[in-house]
Amino acid sequence: MAARKLSFRNITALAPMVRVGTLPMRLLALDYGADVVYCEELIDIKMAQCQRIVNDVLETVDFVAPDERVMFRTCEREKDSVIFQMGTADPDRALTVAQLVEKDVAAIDVNMGCPKEYSTKGGMGAALLSNPDKIEAILKKLVTGVSVPVTCKIRILPSLEETVSLVQRIEKTGVAAVAVHGRFKDERPTHPIHCDYIQAVAQAVSIPVIANGGSLDLVKTNSDIEKFRKATGASSVMLARAAMWNPSVFCNQGPLPVEKVMEEYIKYAIRYDNHAFNTKYCLCQMLRDRVESPLGKQVQAAQTNAEISEAYGLQTFYQEIQQDLQAKMAALQSSNQPNKPIMDGDVTTMAVKFERRDYPPQITPKMFLLEWSRKEKLEQPQYETAQRSQDRAFQSTVTVANKKYRSSLWEKSKKFAEQASAIVCLRVLGVPEGRIGEEDSGLVCKRKREGKPNCSGEEGRSKKLHVDILRSIFMLSLMLV
Repeated sequence: MAARKLSFRNITALAPMVRVGTLPMRLLALDYGADVVYCEELIDIKMAQCQRIVNDVLETVDFVAPDERVMFRTCEREKDSVIFQMGTADPDRALTVAQLVEKDVAAIDVNMGCPKEYSTKGGMGAALLSNPDKIEAILKKLVTGVSVPVTCKIRILPSLEETVSLVQRIEKTGVAAVAVHGRFKDERPTHPIHCDYIQAVAQAVSIPVIANGGSLDLVKTNSDIEKFRKATGASSVMLARAAMWNPSVFCNQGPLPVEKVMEEYIKYAIRYDNHAFNTKYCLCQMLRDRVESPLGKQVQAAQTNAEISEAYGLQTFYQEIQQDLQAKMAALQSSNQPNKPIMDGDVTTMAVKFERRDYPPQITPKMFLLEWSRKEKLEQPQYETAQRSQDRAFQSTVTVANKKYRSSLWEKSKKFAEQASAIVCLRVLGVPEGRIGEEDSGLVCKRKREGKPNCSGEEGRSKKLHVDILRSIFMLSLMLV
């Protein structure tokens, strides 16, 4: 497939960093002058289960996991600059994920350099360096399967010859660029960077080489970026820790005072509803040796973005953004048309998900559908469930009175899929489903709604008979003594 153009020459990039490279940090880096920003490494198995959702309130595109966690959030502002980095060891799964996100990102990158166990234990990250055949299979699959450029990020191998040979093999797959972290797999940031390895690679291939790993030794200010590029002979430079500590290092006059940078970061975190744990982690990295200061301790103790904003005197900004988001949500809810049923062959479908929190603890839509069927003297609802192989998600079809109903959305479990199909049936029939706040329909008795025992006369009679039998056995035993 013809890839959209994105230049990898003469650029500075925000490196992929776990817990750091989320939307607020990426946007901040772009504001300060970064040309390209990488998201944190996201594992293919988790991403393959995600659903792409347009978030009209935040004005973002969210990739949401079955447990409702937002795995990846992006927006129009970074669409032509953000590179999606995945952790993968499987060509087919890598392509599934790449095709899921390709319309919303500028390029796809494969992590082949992370030495951490969470990445290598699945054969991903730096573990791929010892399997060049797998590297080649993954990259070829992606290059031919998506419409955006494909790149990868590696660490250097034990010898210069091995490193050059691997990158030359990578070049032949058709990738647009390769980022090289100038340290061996077992080396850490305290070890000096091997600029000679990056230089040898840059001279051996024609594709752009992005130098990475110079934050501690060579890059402390913006002017150092060009020095690092020249020292490695690379086309471009990628910054990790230097940008994590102060993303204004990308600014021509950078770095700027970190206090101002942290405020700008928090504003983005609030604006885009960033997870408070992630916000807190990034702020602690920027605080560095001041993390045990009164401000640092207040940040560490914070549990929400509201508490974080209070620590930095941004309460008014936080409240204004919340009011704005609530107003957008209300406007969208009032303008949206109800979710209408659609026929898929002989099955009535609606886009419905089962949200456990919307129902009382003892109540489910399946329960309401069963009670309604009994009341109408119909056969018990029959559920038929299918599982999707690529992400193990479930979809269920329920048959009631010879008519079939199904949610068009896939669920994380068989139980949830059945509940979703029951919701579709109940809504099409105009029957209450037991949601919190619904008027009592009488379908399920009060004791059951409140989670109390003896909810039906039949159940009560059964328990009374059980007690009577036990009492008779006890009296008989006394007579025999």
